Amino acid sequence: MKNIFLIWILCCGILFNCIKLKTSVLISAEQMLELVKLEEVQLIDVRTSAEFADGHIENAKNIDFYSANFDLQIDALDKSIPVILYCKSGRRSAKCISRLNTKDFKAIYDLQGGISLWEFEGRQIYN
Repeated sequence: MKNIFLIWILCCGILFNCIKLKTSVLISAEQMLELVKLEEVQLIDVRTSAEFADGHIENAKNIDFYSANFDLQIDALDKSIPVILYCKSGRRSAKCISRLNTKDFKAIYDLQGGISLWEFEGRQIYN
């Protein structure tokens, strides 16, 4: 009986965590462009404002991951609209995902390789 109770508690814990678990999807530049064509998205550049001024992807909004008000700015986004994050190489955007996963966003995407790969592939950036 004791074993059945322990198994039941373990199963409930796993089920609860699976229900609450949110994940992001790593997407290529091609996939991002298709997603932007198909539905409204919020494109978020999490680099510093100086990096953003040097060049960014069209229609991106800059929310600096290192700024003191990062969470406030993220909370101001529309959670019913998917979010695509990018940074220089993908490291900062990956760190952002754990913070965004605690919020109720419909979907979270991470641009593979960041803006560096975007530029390397010959895609346009804007100043």
